[in-house]
Amino acid sequence: MNTVPSRDLPLAGIRVLDLATVIAGPYAASILGEFGADVIKVEQPDVGCSLRRFGTPTSVGDTVTWLGDSRNKRSLTVNLRLEEGQEILKRLVAEADVLVENFRPGTMERWGLGWDVLHEINPRLVMLRVTGYGQTGPYKQRPGFARVAHAVGGLAYLAGMPRGVPVTPGSTTLGDYMTGIYGAIGILMALRHRDLTGEGQYVDAALYESVFRCTGELAPAYGKNGMVRERKGPNNNENACPNGHFPTSDGRWVAITCPTDKLFARLAEAMGKPELAANHVFGLQKVRLEHHHDVNEIVRDWCGSHTCAEILERCHAQGAPAGPLNTIADIFGDRQFHARRTMVAVDDPDVGETIIVPAVLPRLSETPGEIRHLGPRLGAHTVDILKGLLGLDDDQIAALIEKKAI
Repeated sequence: MNTVPSRDLPLAGIRVLDLATVIAGPYAASILGEFGADVIKVEQPDVGCSLRRFGTPTSVGDTVTWLGDSRNKRSLTVNLRLEEGQEILKRLVAEADVLVENFRPGTMERWGLGWDVLHEINPRLVMLRVTGYGQTGPYKQRPGFARVAHAVGGLAYLAGMPRGVPVTPGSTTLGDYMTGIYGAIGILMALRHRDLTGEGQYVDAALYESVFRCTGELAPAYGKNGMVRERKGPNNNENACPNGHFPTSDGRWVAITCPTDKLFARLAEAMGKPELAANHVFGLQKVRLEHHHDVNEIVRDWCGSHTCAEILERCHAQGAPAGPLNTIADIFGDRQFHARRTMVAVDDPDVGETIIVPAVLPRLSETPGEIRHLGPRLGAHTVDILKGLLGLDDDQIAALIEKKAI
């Protein structure tokens, strides 16, 4: 298992301690590892990170979620509830640049590992703290998960059919991955500040805030005129028409959007009905929005009389924005995904099979990130880290094992 970057990467020389569990914190650390950081995954002995049991299991027990989202990390087992384990972490903090955690506020402090303590040990340390509601406020002690964050942040209320049951956007832990991205950005900015001033800081990331930040004009529109946006279903939008999902004659769906008059004119050409783009018909966005039911019905009828492939061919020929609603099976056969290697196949010697995982993002032209290996087995690097980084000998390590500190 190769844990060393194959070339100079932007974060080479940065050491990250990843104490976090499902999913935002580990994802933030994973992004850093993809671009050269040495990420040490600190896990509870015998149990390990809960991400190991989240999702579809493999033959060795660890799930494919763990293998994909913990790639490039080294696994170190340390019992942070024991004094010996806490001392190990403090010694590691002295050698680290970044620490990532997602316990409820106050947990690290109860272990004697709060920000004040860690900052005193290493004033240059950057700490990412991920919770459902942040480190402050009346909700700070509430448990937080992506589904709840989607609700509290205002996104879930908007997903679904008008007057229907609100649904989880995409049935995925979107809020976790969004917060992981914001967390990684925060770490990088804090590292930049540290390089300029020598002073570390902590990044306070809340799941609900990451979701709320992506709700567009929801807040300013309400603040301006008290407008409460309701669920619009798949084919209605405040700012574009048509804008939705339309069934095709072969049982598939296409997404079509026309946020400008020029784009609607292109769609009208694709449909073979250029007269629809005349100003006195539906050529003006204001008119289309006023008559969105009629416009959507015209587009729906057109899509229903053609196959998905026919619709896409005509739209693409005219430059009208359209795309298929892909299942994961469709994605596996999509030539765009293959051309850009949006998915990559990685052989895992422990699992004994090839695992397909999303590619490294973002794409850098000169120093692209890499996948050196998938998520490691529990404690696979404990001895190497304690010996190589902290200088412990075999007897000291044996004593720690006997005390169940590692």
